[in-house]
Amino acid sequence: MSDTPKQTHADEPHGLNVSGKLNWLRAGVLGANDGIVSTAGLVVGVAGATADQHTILLAGLAGIAAGALSMAGGEYTSVSTQRDTERALLQLELHELRTMPEEEERELAQFYELKGLSPHLAAQVARELTEKDALRAHAEVELGIDPDQLTSPWHAAWASLIAFTAGALLPLLAILFFPPAARVPATGGAVALALALTGWVSARLGSAPPGRAAARNVGVGLLTMLVTYAVGLVSGTAFG
Repeated sequence: MSDTPKQTHADEPHGLNVSGKLNWLRAGVLGANDGIVSTAGLVVGVAGATADQHTILLAGLAGIAAGALSMAGGEYTSVSTQRDTERALLQLELHELRTMPEEEERELAQFYELKGLSPHLAAQVARELTEKDALRAHAEVELGIDPDQLTSPWHAAWASLIAFTAGALLPLLAILFFPPAARVPATGGAVALALALTGWVSARLGSAPPGRAAARNVGVGLLTMLVTYAVGLVSGTAFG
């Protein structure tokens, strides 16, 4: 086995940044954002075609149910695949530790050298960590994985479902509790504020500029509402 760290192996994506604690937060923020945008577009589009409150309510509830289940299912499938990948990487690392322990310890020392430790200290750290828990030491340094904190597909699915539903209720309630003449502007204002908040939170989670993310979020949401309202208005006129 080469003394070069496994970063050169195409089949082992070392440095994979996996954070179980942030995973469900990310799913929740994205779920809320999608719930706001998709439901706002749906109810505003229906409001453009008809002023019947019962019809708007039924369309909104159907959209919330379908969207929430779709988001939860998508998150569960996606995160399950990620978890399977993490487990496969851990199994590969365990196999290498069993079949070539000396090479693996030397490789671990090289990773610590890359982090700035002297060769002597890096070798000592690698030896002590290997004696304590070799798999954990390699998993954390090479893969960015905590073996005890693998990503949970159920956490992501539930966070996405609940957040989508919570986000979707905002435009539905806004459009139902205002008179017909004020429905669309009131819903647009409520949606803009909510999207600004989710854009800011998502940017903070990703260490990105919050102002730009919030503005982009609001722009996409308002454009969606404008297009769907126009479609509903045209459809209502043509088929009403």
